[in-house]
Amino acid sequence: MAKRVFVVVLDSFGCGEAPDAAAWGDEGSNTLCACGTSPKMNIPNMTRLGLCNVEGALDSPYEHSLAPVDHPEGAFARMQEASAGKDTTVGHWEMAGVLSPKPFPTYPDGFPPEVIEAFEKATGRKALCNKPYSGTQVIHDYGREHLETGALIVYTSADSVFQIAAHEDLVPPEQLYEYCRQAREILAGEHGVARVIARPFIGEWPNFERTFNRHDFSLEPTGPTMLDVLKEQGKDVLSVGKIWDIFAHRGMTDHVLTAGNADGIERTIEWMDRDFEGLCFTNLVDTDMIYGHRNDADGYAEAISYFDAKLDEMLPKLRDDDLLMITADHGCDPVTPSTDHSREYVPWLIVGPKVRSGVDLGTLPTFADMAETILEYLGAPQLGVGQSHLHEILEG
Repeated sequence: MAKRVFVVVLDSFGCGEAPDAAAWGDEGSNTLCACGTSPKMNIPNMTRLGLCNVEGALDSPYEHSLAPVDHPEGAFARMQEASAGKDTTVGHWEMAGVLSPKPFPTYPDGFPPEVIEAFEKATGRKALCNKPYSGTQVIHDYGREHLETGALIVYTSADSVFQIAAHEDLVPPEQLYEYCRQAREILAGEHGVARVIARPFIGEWPNFERTFNRHDFSLEPTGPTMLDVLKEQGKDVLSVGKIWDIFAHRGMTDHVLTAGNADGIERTIEWMDRDFEGLCFTNLVDTDMIYGHRNDADGYAEAISYFDAKLDEMLPKLRDDDLLMITADHGCDPVTPSTDHSREYVPWLIVGPKVRSGVDLGTLPTFADMAETILEYLGAPQLGVGQSHLHEILEG
């Protein structure tokens, strides 16, 4: 039977401060336990698989409802980020086997004149804002001026991002994407931000709303990823959600973009019924984009609980040679005052008919251990950047 691996990334679902969290301003962060403070948190499936048994995952001053189980049904670990970063790009690249020893540039004071002037010249439109801003607040504060003048709303965050917001009635999404491509060409070398992001919105002030037509324009990974290796080996590499953008459209044989978590989960379930050999890689972005960055612990907990409930449909679809892995790319604690990502460990849950129950892999030094394990399982060459744990987690 063909071997299949399903990886689901619960975007920003960290499980406790990393050893260097204080250096990133994230001391005390624990996204898992922050969600556990909410009465909306209900995750029986991931709990029985071993999520709350992950080493150190419940070490938090938060008063939460989470507890380990006596006999976990999956294998589990926490992974420490070896790269210099705490964002989507760095986290996903590392779990695919590419380490980032230097952080991408960030712009706490906005982008320098040479960047903005080049962008305005390329697009033929002026830029508004040009500073770190909340994505929802920036369209509230600058949306009317944007509509009146035609200028584009340009802003950043604590992450390495150049974001462009525009109203869909004034700038259709395809035109906004072209502006992003122009910005991507400008933002290279010294100013090579990890992502240029299109942020379309609709509506009338003060009720502007962002749409699901967001699109990310990422740098290409700086080395070969497990996706590249698997594709070269003739395996299927299927992506669900923004995986397609994070890896700059590289290393995939098929993809589907999604309109939020529920859609992403349904597309993954559909592909569990599909015959293929290789990897299905899913990102569920709402936990980060909608709830983590807005300090909405109840909303975050509801989103996690919704995914957990859908495991009732997903787990029975696992075939004899299937593995399902659940992980995250960083943290975004919704209880701390910060609305930015947090430097945290991430959980790694592994389940499947041939996975040994209760295997505790402890604390692993890099997200790349996941890539090495997947590559070995699928019979592909390993990258040599982490350690495979395949023989620890499989029966026999």
